[in-house]
Amino acid sequence: MTSQSQTRVPPHAPGGSDGQDLRWMLTRLVAEVPRVLSVAVVSADGLPLLSSRDEEAALPAGAMSGGPQGATADLATIVSGLGSLTHGAAQLMEGGAVRQTLVAMETGNLLVMAISDGSLLGAWTEPDADMSTVTYHMALFVGRAGHLLTPELRAELRQATPRPQ
Repeated sequence: MTSQSQTRVPPHAPGGSDGQDLRWMLTRLVAEVPRVLSVAVVSADGLPLLSSRDEEAALPAGAMSGGPQGATADLATIVSGLGSLTHGAAQLMEGGAVRQTLVAMETGNLLVMAISDGSLLGAWTEPDADMSTVTYHMALFVGRAGHLLTPELRAELRQATPRPQ
């Protein structure tokens, strides 16, 4: 079996702007973690900041397609909504901050993890993905990305995100 890291290569290494570094880290997350299909970062106010935009990922039939910007826009929308729902549930249950949420479905898994300042990282995986491996790599991303997501960078990423016409 060929691993995804052998078939997908990140476009550039870190060392540029913080935005380029985050895009590179996100691309590597999809490229290096087996069975991760798509990843998105959403701001605290629900706006998509970054996505893997991996056109090569073969999503299961009917899975997260048909949105205004395709699957990555759908993923960002779902991550934002799920984050809001779990945040509200945690408040009602007096459970403290939500650290992560897993939704396991027949055609895949959705894992959402808090980054910082309310931003969220969401990953869509194949149904047989090793969720402990996915969670570990997402936690590494969160640890590395949290300090980079400054208000200035969030504003820059919002401006760079394409909007539906």
